[in-house]
Amino acid sequence: MIKRPEYIKPGCSIGITAPSFGPSTEPYRSMYFFAKKNLENRGYKIVEGDTLFKTDGVGINTDPKVAAAELVEFYKRSDIDAIISAGGGELMNETITHVDFESLKDVKPKWYIGYSDNTNFIFPLVTIAGVQGIYGPCISGFSKKWEEPEFDAVALLEGTKTEFSGYEKYVNPFLEKPEAEKSEEPVDYTTFNFDIPYEYNSDKVLTSYVCEGGKAVKADPGKEISMEGILLGGCVDVLANLVGTRFDNMKEFNKNHKDVIWVLEACDLTPMSYRRALWNLRETGWFDSAKGFVIGRPYTAFGKEMMGADHYNAVTAVVEELGLPIIMDADIGHIDPMIPVVMGAEAKVTAKGNDLKISYK
Repeated sequence: MIKRPEYIKPGCSIGITAPSFGPSTEPYRSMYFFAKKNLENRGYKIVEGDTLFKTDGVGINTDPKVAAAELVEFYKRSDIDAIISAGGGELMNETITHVDFESLKDVKPKWYIGYSDNTNFIFPLVTIAGVQGIYGPCISGFSKKWEEPEFDAVALLEGTKTEFSGYEKYVNPFLEKPEAEKSEEPVDYTTFNFDIPYEYNSDKVLTSYVCEGGKAVKADPGKEISMEGILLGGCVDVLANLVGTRFDNMKEFNKNHKDVIWVLEACDLTPMSYRRALWNLRETGWFDSAKGFVIGRPYTAFGKEMMGADHYNAVTAVVEELGLPIIMDADIGHIDPMIPVVMGAEAKVTAKGNDLKISYK
């Protein structure tokens, strides 16, 4: 069994630690204090880690040993009820070098929420320690005006909602802003009002595939795609680096869990590197227990094409031989907004047209 942490409620304490990137520079510093205020207004006590504003690291807030020590300390402390990561980043893999996930099996589980580089902690937390974790916003994600995605993240922490739907619109970061909205004036983030909603500029369109005879074919918009199993995954940039390391426990995990829904997204990968990374996961046997795939909008590869490779066939060409359903362009990952996902939880996922639903059991 993969353990589910206890839900939290106003009055509980939330620890904020920086296992990778932290709010030591603007606008993240100001965003942190705005997010802190939002959570305190909801009734939560915030416990700040010493790593938050450190700047002595190389490609990371501080020495990975220091970051790991605080992360493990926060996870084990009885006076901290949940942890929200201070940010994503680039080198959290160096932090988990100093984390003993086997030792976390005997610790009272608690919710940990973050995404992107935080895959380094959440994935082995599920696959080695056997504890669920939330792939969702880091602390800066709570600094904006709360809309459905932010309330959904809190609902997972508080256990007040069991079914989550995709959102109607998204923020395409590659669309040019109108000239009237462009400004070259520097922003003073210390006085900036972060209490603003997303600047939605595109309608969300899901692209689903059914795979038969070793080929992926786009599903009819009226056809419902359905899959049930344990949600698992995260950022492919990170996952591909974990393959073959001591943090790769997928062979054992697949022995014990036969139905896995892979929830994946990518950040810095081009269509080519994205495709190579997924091939790596497939060839290592990670997908041996797969029941289907839910794929988020990839940040760098989104809408890009390289010698015939794009963010669609980066996925379909690699996994179509498995004969499993694929839901693509889901609201998960680096292109806002994102549905927070409980990795390690049993769920039913359905998609029909542009409607995506994740229902937890």
